[in-house]
Amino acid sequence: MEAFLVSMVVAATPLLFAATGVLVAERSGVLNLGVEGMMLLGAVAAFAVALSTGSSTLGIVAGALAGAAAAGLFALVALGFSANQAASGLALAIFGTGVSGLIGQGYVGSAISPPGPVLSLDTVPDNPVLRVILGQDAMVYLALFLAVAVWFYLTRTRSGLKLRAIGDDAESAHAVGLAVLSSRCAAVVFGGACAGLAGAYLSLVYTPLWGENMTAGRGWIALALVVFAGWGPIRVIFGAYLFAAASLSQFYGGTLGLSIPSQFLAMTPYLATIFALVVISAAGRSSNAPAMLGLPFRPTR
Repeated sequence: MEAFLVSMVVAATPLLFAATGVLVAERSGVLNLGVEGMMLLGAVAAFAVALSTGSSTLGIVAGALAGAAAAGLFALVALGFSANQAASGLALAIFGTGVSGLIGQGYVGSAISPPGPVLSLDTVPDNPVLRVILGQDAMVYLALFLAVAVWFYLTRTRSGLKLRAIGDDAESAHAVGLAVLSSRCAAVVFGGACAGLAGAYLSLVYTPLWGENMTAGRGWIALALVVFAGWGPIRVIFGAYLFAAASLSQFYGGTLGLSIPSQFLAMTPYLATIFALVVISAAGRSSNAPAMLGLPFRPTR
């Protein structure tokens, strides 16, 4: 059970990073479907820099910057030129997949030491719960801190309230003098940086080597996770761990005595995603959903 819990925490971290960034962008009223591409660009940038410099910290920073740069490109096209957000996001996902595969060709087969600091389990009390909580790498705690910080920002600060107002009704927010476009651009870039961190975690910690398409659909799961959580940062945390547990069922099904084909268990996280979206759709649109999500905004003079 301890091994399962540790694996669940590790598997949930990239989902939590990516979903937190998606949540901020969508609360501003922007739908960016390019999360998968941003994660892959962050993964290959982090791996290349960490392998070249020997510093995992620089690799993590590079991953965040790569994701932010890709998100900036999306913001320029979708917000600056008012292009269709869904089409622009899908183009970014395809672009990120192709570019990351091209850049990563020379790194296939290379491995890297995971970043620290990691608490030594020898210094942690011999308690399964404490070993799971305290024996993780630094990025696990960073992901949790980021999600809680976003919750505080959106619910307890004036600028967070303004961002939510922009997402609910951009025209009215612009009419009262709020900087709609700049706020949305900042939210999108922040979301890209979070996606880059998710990719960096995958290539430096989760599987400390580079592999093409190593995100394996986690960007799409992060998009669904935000809807599943009702656009609530705290619920995103629990949702990330729930989806991670579902994804691990294919590996731990045998040890739990489940006589289910591994191919079916491999589908579990995606089936859970579809089921969650169907339930939410049947129950009606969440009251927390930004009303202007995905709609173009053209400021009037």
